[in-house]
Amino acid sequence: MKYCIGEFSSLLGITRDTLRLYEKHDIVRPVKDHNNSYRYFNDLDARDLLMSRWYRSLQIPLQDVAGLIQNASLDDILDKMENSKQELEEQIRKSTMLLHKLGDLSREVQSMKRRLYECKLVDRPGLYRLKQTDKNDLLNTKGLECTINTLMELLPYSFYCFRIERESIESEAELLDYSWGLSISEDEVCELGIGLDEHLEYIPPSRCVSSVILAPQNEHFAIETFRFMLNYMAEHQYVISGAATGRLMLTENHEGTKRSFLEIHIPIEETY
Repeated sequence: MKYCIGEFSSLLGITRDTLRLYEKHDIVRPVKDHNNSYRYFNDLDARDLLMSRWYRSLQIPLQDVAGLIQNASLDDILDKMENSKQELEEQIRKSTMLLHKLGDLSREVQSMKRRLYECKLVDRPGLYRLKQTDKNDLLNTKGLECTINTLMELLPYSFYCFRIERESIESEAELLDYSWGLSISEDEVCELGIGLDEHLEYIPPSRCVSSVILAPQNEHFAIETFRFMLNYMAEHQYVISGAATGRLMLTENHEGTKRSFLEIHIPIEETY
């Protein structure tokens, strides 16, 4: 039998737009009536269309489905199914990683206020970092667009990281020498199985004194911000062994003022 597009779409539970899309990919080939310009589908078109929808339900791309309908052996079909299986396994892997990351971030948020201005020792992993500011002022990063895009695509595993130079802290300058930039930990790079380019500086892993502070968003870093950490280090006979690093954890709007929770790591070595 012959069916017009409205009747055919209704019988198969498929929209007219979907039928037109499948026609565009040559999956179905309606016959055009030159007297009224109508296109008519037949019963065999229904079989090809339903077979195509079955392939699509396996997440095989429509362009590949068209090839399977038009000219495919059993081996071709198995290859496409295997490709779809591998892509789905990769999606599950990424979704599982994201689920674990969300759990980690949720626990961090719950513990932020408890960690405020409390010092503890942590082992900070190595970091890959791109310098993007001088203090709070953005630098001209022309030529680094690809690197920046890569790091942005890696969110939420990448993060906004600051670095405070060791000499600046040791000199106790009123305003510290610092910069911000996108960063990702060495552990995350290994877990994600990615490659990074030469524009990123590498900050080696270190034993650190760590804490969380709360700071107005528009303020510069000052030595007094970290005085409590320096006092803790002096009390325990630790000395600074490298540039301090940290990250923006969250920013909240509190009574009309934006303020940021910042995690800080000061690398140390013991003097005894």
